[in-house]
Amino acid sequence: MEFTQVTFFLIAGGIVATAVGVVTLRNIFHAALLLIACFGGVAALYVLLEAPFLAGVQVLIYIGAISVLILFGIMLTERVMQPEQTARNEQWWLVLIVMALLASALAFLLASAPWPISDQPLIPDQIAGLGVDFLTTYVLPFEVASLLLLMALLGAVIIARERGPEEMEMEKRPAGDPAERAP
Repeated sequence: MEFTQVTFFLIAGGIVATAVGVVTLRNIFHAALLLIACFGGVAALYVLLEAPFLAGVQVLIYIGAISVLILFGIMLTERVMQPEQTARNEQWWLVLIVMALLASALAFLLASAPWPISDQPLIPDQIAGLGVDFLTTYVLPFEVASLLLLMALLGAVIIARERGPEEMEMEKRPAGDPAERAP
């Protein structure tokens, strides 16, 4: 086996192990940390596959933004850090059987599929062309996406800001009560 194959299998094994940890851990905060490690493993695979742009996007968007959003959501949820409650699935054996059947079907499909090797050389790095396309041909969708992200950020700030005593009192009123009585 070559070095790249060994590295691929090590990284893939780490990704699978962290993904299994994400879905099996009871502490959601620890599961989120393993999700970050899983995203890091995917970025490492992109580096191994000589796709540095995809690796950078993976790090910036998934590890940087999505993971921080998930962690903030977990920490802002009130009952997450309280003592864990037992949530056992009584049908674990059924899940195990279905998982084994799906895994064997996937293994059969992967083993029986033809995997032709291309004689074409790899396409050279096209990151500069992608940047030019973003800012010329696709400038409108690019700017619309940035405005949507800005609105989502502003909405998150408005939702997460501290509320004063007057706002808290207004939230306690039953629906339909007028805010002020007219003279």
